[in-house]
Amino acid sequence: MKLTAEQSIIRQHVWLMHNPKYALWSGILKLGSTEVMDEGVPTACTNGRDVAYGRAFIDGLTQQCQRGVILHENLHKGLRQLTTWAALFKEWPQGANMAADFCINIIITDTDPHAKDVALPAGGLLDDKYRGMDTGAIFRALKAEAKATGHINVKTVGDQTGKSVPVKQGAGGSPGLDDHDWEGAEALSDTERHALEKEIDRALRQGALLAGKLGGEVPRSVKDILESKVDWREALREFVSSFCAEREMSTWRRPSRRWISQDIYMPSSISETVGRMVIAVDTSGSIDDAAVGVFLGSVAKICETVRPEGIDLLYWDNRVRHHETYTPEQFDGLVKSTRPKGGGGTTPQCIPDYLNANKIKPECCVVLSDGYVDGWGTGWSSPVLWGMTSNVVAKVGKTVRIDV
Repeated sequence: MKLTAEQSIIRQHVWLMHNPKYALWSGILKLGSTEVMDEGVPTACTNGRDVAYGRAFIDGLTQQCQRGVILHENLHKGLRQLTTWAALFKEWPQGANMAADFCINIIITDTDPHAKDVALPAGGLLDDKYRGMDTGAIFRALKAEAKATGHINVKTVGDQTGKSVPVKQGAGGSPGLDDHDWEGAEALSDTERHALEKEIDRALRQGALLAGKLGGEVPRSVKDILESKVDWREALREFVSSFCAEREMSTWRRPSRRWISQDIYMPSSISETVGRMVIAVDTSGSIDDAAVGVFLGSVAKICETVRPEGIDLLYWDNRVRHHETYTPEQFDGLVKSTRPKGGGGTTPQCIPDYLNANKIKPECCVVLSDGYVDGWGTGWSSPVLWGMTSNVVAKVGKTVRIDV
């Protein structure tokens, strides 16, 4: 008796969860909902939490390919691709979709290189040249190729010679196997998104322990996710405070208004601020407005406490495109008043060059970037903290991963 698509998916879920090589993903397979659709989903689709499969598509696959497709959808979930790399989709949907598929299909085929138990259907994107690269790095490579040639040479399962795919700037145009519901991922509420992140983290940690006991391996991309993360806000606060902390002294010349209402006269404090601070924001297009807003909001709150003399806010890509200055009285309105500008390449050298040319000598510099840059710059005259939206680690200064 032939199994229904629903029964086949359940069977392959159980098979994957009981196989030592795939134990890492056992918890991820349980997250969210799984649905079989008669219409609307030609192959398979996920929003990073829930998965839908097309009935005719599943019915037409071998058991090995059913497992491969199920793993494909759940690796999208496990690697948090639809939230971590949402800015890439807004920048270039075709490239983001392809990069996500290239990344996870290499993980799948490396786990079973001979496709004995798990296989990808013909047409799935697969190219060895992207091995060891995360989604962001693959995206940059695809973008560079598209810019240089106007097309992309795409290799797939069963066709390793590759074919030329025209570059499309709007939605669609990806030759990948499945659909990625980026809009559905963005529609998740903050509460849902944070809960999902915790569930994925817990599922991967438990899966990693189980995989270790059963002799399975944990891919580098997953190890990066599981590495203990520093609270970036606290790391940012510690960095800024160490260079811009104000020094307070007391004075009787101005009584403290806090106590006057109680007919008590106490000295007020006066602050001796220490220098200016530079915030430099990468506006090459890979960091969305929401991330910039959260980052600047956190910096502004910290500066209200440590009180640097002022803030020089720079927006840069291959050069500094815009420069705003803020006094301590303006810190709390920084996020609402700022006007980001830019959108070209990504060359950090423009920051120290600009500071030196304009004789700006800050106490410290805080740079927000995705880390996919042309060098790290030389001639920095003050300590630098890089707030990275990727796992890239800068070769100059200190780096902290920004998750927003």
